[in-house]
Amino acid sequence: MPDLVIETTGLRKEFRTRRGGLRVAVDDLDLSVPAGGVHGFLGPNGSGKTTTIRMLLGLASATRGTMRLFGEPVPDRLPAVIDRVGAVVESPKFSPHFSGRQNLLLLARSIDAPASRVDAAVETVGLTGRDGDRYRSYSLGMKQRLAIAATLLKEPDLLILDEPTNGLDPAGIREIRETIRGLGAAGVTVLLSSHILAEVQQVCTSATIVGNGRLLASGNVDDLLDSGTAHRVVVPDVVAARTALEAAGLPATTEADGSLSVETDDPAAITRALAAGDLWLTELSPLRPDLESFFLRLTAADNLATSAREAR
Repeated sequence: MPDLVIETTGLRKEFRTRRGGLRVAVDDLDLSVPAGGVHGFLGPNGSGKTTTIRMLLGLASATRGTMRLFGEPVPDRLPAVIDRVGAVVESPKFSPHFSGRQNLLLLARSIDAPASRVDAAVETVGLTGRDGDRYRSYSLGMKQRLAIAATLLKEPDLLILDEPTNGLDPAGIREIRETIRGLGAAGVTVLLSSHILAEVQQVCTSATIVGNGRLLASGNVDDLLDSGTAHRVVVPDVVAARTALEAAGLPATTEADGSLSVETDDPAAITRALAAGDLWLTELSPLRPDLESFFLRLTAADNLATSAREAR
């Protein structure tokens, strides 16, 4: 097993509601983040991502469960590892009248970091040439990159980013994406919390998907996408094939190109159902979903299961 930078076991967080009820924000979550690369922490808004991050950083207490950063139990041993962790969880406070560089220099002095780290951080996040501009003139994307630069002053081994592209325009999203990709390539482990799947797929090497506070899937991104059960079916008579498949308990969806999409973990069942109707395949191949499709299918199924439990 690879070295784990973040590990949680049975992590749970409960809140009391105003009406005296109980809300479970994180439900027995097992999270494993290997060292190196960019790990996506993915889930719909309200799925417990930020709450989990706050517990890891000692900003919220867990109801039960265990957490480790670099093998050290937290929050008990958090002071021993916190210097190895950088995080952008909430909007950082910078002086609007100072330049980006001046803000970073003030932060560097406060943690006894050499001024040379400011130059390195500015270059890493792509603010060279704009670091002399006042912070108040920065776009939202530039402000986010400055926030990341601030975390890099202590040269962290782990960088935690909570929804770093929220509110950004396409240009700002691209800038943050390139910054994150560069950090992962440079050896920093990045935990990227997000619900924007199209962006995440371009930078993440591994991912954990959560829904309603629970773990739904985790692993290498390519392995997750290869684990799907959808198949592309091409036949001369689409209408007859769809009827035969559905009669065999294999619901089929007609795609825009005239092919059929069939969900099953037994592709031989497709050939049997079609052969029974004297229908012959032109093509049968696995469909590899993109991360967004995989995510939506998982979370939709989880929402249905959650509704069913609550209705009992």
